[in-house]
Amino acid sequence: MILFPPAYRWLRDGRVLPLTIDKALSQYGITETPGAGNNATIMSWIPELTAQGVNVGDYNADSIPWCGLFAAIIASRAGKGVPTNPLWALNWAHYGAPTTKPSLGDILVFSRKTSTGTAGHVGWYIAENDANYHVLGGNQGDTVCFKQLPKARCVARRATPYTNRPASAVPIRMTSGGAGPASEA
Repeated sequence: MILFPPAYRWLRDGRVLPLTIDKALSQYGITETPGAGNNATIMSWIPELTAQGVNVGDYNADSIPWCGLFAAIIASRAGKGVPTNPLWALNWAHYGAPTTKPSLGDILVFSRKTSTGTAGHVGWYIAENDANYHVLGGNQGDTVCFKQLPKARCVARRATPYTNRPASAVPIRMTSGGAGPASEA
C-alpha cells in the first residue's frame, strides 16, 4: 500500500470519498518516464479514453503536459464525463457547474505563465488553507501527487456532478501546519 504524506493520510481514515478522489488516489505516485521513454500506465489512458469517444488529439508522449489527461481518465472512470478537448487544462473550466466554494472531489483550474503566454493546470480539490488550495493532480512535478497551489492563480472552481453526493464532498480546511483537516468549512 502506498503511504501518502502525513498531511493527507486522513483520506484513508475509512470515510466514503467522492469516486473521483478514490480513483485519483489509486493512481498516486505514477510518474512520467524521463527522456525518450514513456510510462506505460500514462500512455494506456489514451486508448481507454479514445474507446469512450474522448478526443485526445495526437497525444503520443508523457513528456507532453498530462494534467488534463489525468483529470480526464479520473472523471471518465468515475462516470462523470469530460469537457471537450480535455487535454487542454483550461477547458476544464467548462466541467460540471461553477462554484464559489469548492468541495472534496471538485475540479480546480489554474493559470500559469509560460514563455509564450498563458497556459493552464487542472487538478482535484482536496482541501485549502488561507492562501492555497491543496490539489491532487497529474503532472505535478511529473507525477501524480498532492501540491499546494495559490488561490490567486485559480481561474475556475467547478463542482463535480453527482447523482448521490457523498457526505465527504464538502469544503475542507487544513490545519495551519497542514497535518490534516482542522474542520470542515
